[in-house]
Amino acid sequence: MERLRQDDPARIGDFVTLARLDADGSRSVPERRYLARSADGGYTALVCLPPPGGDPARWAAEAQQAARLTQPGFWPIVQLGGTPAFPWYISPYRPALPLPAVLAAHGGPLPEPLVRTLGGTLAEALASAHVLGIVHGGICPAAVLLTACGPLLGCFGAARANPAVGGSAAPAAGLDSGCLAPELTAGRPLDRAADVYALGAVLAYAATGNTVPELQEIPAGLRDLIAACRSRDPQGRPDPARVLAELLPGAAYGALTGSTERVSLPGRVVEALSRQSAEVLAVALPTQGR
Repeated sequence: MERLRQDDPARIGDFVTLARLDADGSRSVPERRYLARSADGGYTALVCLPPPGGDPARWAAEAQQAARLTQPGFWPIVQLGGTPAFPWYISPYRPALPLPAVLAAHGGPLPEPLVRTLGGTLAEALASAHVLGIVHGGICPAAVLLTACGPLLGCFGAARANPAVGGSAAPAAGLDSGCLAPELTAGRPLDRAADVYALGAVLAYAATGNTVPELQEIPAGLRDLIAACRSRDPQGRPDPARVLAELLPGAAYGALTGSTERVSLPGRVVEALSRQSAEVLAVALPTQGR
């Protein structure tokens, strides 16, 4: 949770902005995300806007698609609004940290057992989307929001919404170039294999703090799987169900996403989630009765 800047909107629709979710100056965040409170003081939410330099119309179209993605494992969208030049969407607030903030709170890369649980849960969510013929198209560290009950995927369609993706060697604004499959920069369309490449980059980041680490930096137990996910040949990448099986052998498909069981998180991460919740409450209380 970060303080608002002078160029941040004071209000978005009927919501009063309280703080930024992402750290000031964060790079590779595919959208602007704010913690906000309804004007009547009765509802706290996460309000999202297109990233600076992004295409508002394409971002709004992706948000409409994301609102239909209601299966477990994805950050829910409950309201769309705004104008063509200033679109936004609303998600219900729950204490959550983007993956970069999780590593910052922990003080470095996450332990391998947590990386496996996180990656397996994301793989299961991704598999459920792919079964429906839906390609996420926005997986990156900032898109992973960790809650006390596990990770959720946001930033749906970030790659499709960014006109710099496809035939461009330059990093697209708001996107982590380490999460973009090589075929995308060659102009090929986004597909399920590109999602797996990005998932591999997220696993690498969680385990090392870098989306493109040297192979020897990756823990030995994760090295082969991450290398397979990040294969330059899309046909050589495993599907999400295989990723789940490799990360969590014996885990029953469907038992991770949507579970109400709390995930075992490092103490500093739990503290950061609790602190965010308390700070949001403290900031939001003065808006009561407005």
